[in-house]
Amino acid sequence: MKKKTTIPDILKMKLNGQRITVLTAYDFPFARLVDGGGVDVILVGDSAGVVFAGHETTLPVTMDEMLYHVRAVKRADPKALVVADMPFMSYQTGIEDACRNCGRMIKEGGAEAVKVEGGSNMAHVIRAVSSIDIPVMAHIGLTPQSVHRMGGYKVQGRNEQAERIKDDAYAVQHAGAFAVVLEGIPAALAAEITAELTIPTIGIGAGPSCDGQVLVIHDILGLCDKYSPKFVKRYADLGPIISAAVTQYVAEVRNGEFPTEEHSFS
Repeated sequence: MKKKTTIPDILKMKLNGQRITVLTAYDFPFARLVDGGGVDVILVGDSAGVVFAGHETTLPVTMDEMLYHVRAVKRADPKALVVADMPFMSYQTGIEDACRNCGRMIKEGGAEAVKVEGGSNMAHVIRAVSSIDIPVMAHIGLTPQSVHRMGGYKVQGRNEQAERIKDDAYAVQHAGAFAVVLEGIPAALAAEITAELTIPTIGIGAGPSCDGQVLVIHDILGLCDKYSPKFVKRYADLGPIISAAVTQYVAEVRNGEFPTEEHSFS
């Protein structure tokens, strides 16, 4: 039986050159399926706001909504490390708010670590939260909560931006993050950062040289047609399968084929 994955296990994986696998999950059934597939980390992402709740961005997601999703995932009793995204404005308003809200995610939600977006500008938050023994995964590069500043979901770290991204990586490591997500940056830059940091890098749209990779479960299963980023690989196309099942159900109910005696009580 697979043992529970811990923060030291994730750090050891980088040292041993073992790639780290991360997928999102937002509810009990998907958490069971993802964990059963053997992932190392389940990220309960604020991407739920887009793929689960139908928002255009992650910005409307609230603490209460994230706590709901984290609790649902934890009820699956996953062996994977459970990391919870901190939603927009749950940690940017000051260290006291950040510590309190991150603490709620651990205490009330059952998460084993939290993820915050931002580099040098959020290093003080990462340092404070880490200092009260709440493990923090950082997130730099294309940070979806900064979509308005960036003018959309655009690749970051090209040309003169590269040094800023590297500075962000060193800043979050120095502040105490146990890992860092590198999103939407050139592959060569991600490779350079990965080689220089002592903490694991988790790539999403950052090339093959990161210590691990993360994708959104709805994207790899073909269940989100709102967008199709270049970095996503679709491993299954479940949308048409689900639609066909629903269509067949509707037809059988309407023409009297379902339910039959097999599905009835005597």
